[in-house]
Amino acid sequence: MTPLYVILAIIILLVIILVVTSIKIVNQNEVFMIERLGKFHKKAQSGLNVIVPFMDRVVNRIDLRTQVVDSPPQSVITKDNVSISIDAIVYFRVTDPYNATYQIANVFQALEYLTATNLRDVIGSLDLDETLSSREQINTRLRISLDEATDPWGVKVERVEVKNIHPPEDIREAMEKQMRAEREKRAAILTAEGDKQAAITEAEGRKRAVILEAEAVKEANIRRAEGEAEAIRQIAQAEANKIQMVFDAIRNVNLDERMLALKGIEAFEHLADSDNKVFVPYEASAVMGALGSIQALLGNDKNTGAKK
Repeated sequence: MTPLYVILAIIILLVIILVVTSIKIVNQNEVFMIERLGKFHKKAQSGLNVIVPFMDRVVNRIDLRTQVVDSPPQSVITKDNVSISIDAIVYFRVTDPYNATYQIANVFQALEYLTATNLRDVIGSLDLDETLSSREQINTRLRISLDEATDPWGVKVERVEVKNIHPPEDIREAMEKQMRAEREKRAAILTAEGDKQAAITEAEGRKRAVILEAEAVKEANIRRAEGEAEAIRQIAQAEANKIQMVFDAIRNVNLDERMLALKGIEAFEHLADSDNKVFVPYEASAVMGALGSIQALLGNDKNTGAKK
């Protein structure tokens, strides 16, 4: 009975091993490449898959997610014969698991070597200044070149990024001096622009002050002229009032013609004594006649007095 139990236990163990080895669980975003008797049989998709023990085997496990190859630094020579160190990162994805298994032995190593070769080719067509300032152009050219080269492998190169560019030490020092000079130049330009703007602002301020001062003087002159005009008007008004008062007084005392003539003679005497030239109008003949009458009257008064 003991040997029977042993044989039964061995059979059960073999069955368990066969079941375990025949069941393959494929993770999400993965594909198993399965061969049967040395020939490609099928692609095992994600989930539970059953294979035939001792006949089928998994020859490759393909990750369908985007993967990264970090290319080591490469020493390349630019178009103007400057040796620089450059490295890049390649992002790729397997689109055809069959070609990635049977068209290339090691995708990662092949991409690394291919990246180094294309870096030398791309950088060799650019001078140092273009290499330092044209990262996007380098990335695009590398991506196109790598994608064309890896297409037969069932690999899609999605993106290439140049990570570091290291020129020689002497060139770095010269570049730092140039950048320092450029910064000093920009600082000097900004300072000059600031001084210019300050001078313009100050001149505008002075101009505005002069304008305001001129306007103030003009306003003062206008006010003074208005005051003088008002004073003249008031003086003229006073003189007019004075004349009107004299006229009213003369009219109120009822002067006779002899008194008026006497006052007229006095006025002509004052005019004769002055240096001013006097033009007597035609209407003044009446006044002259009145003066003659007054003289005759005065003469009669004198004769009468003599007789008495």
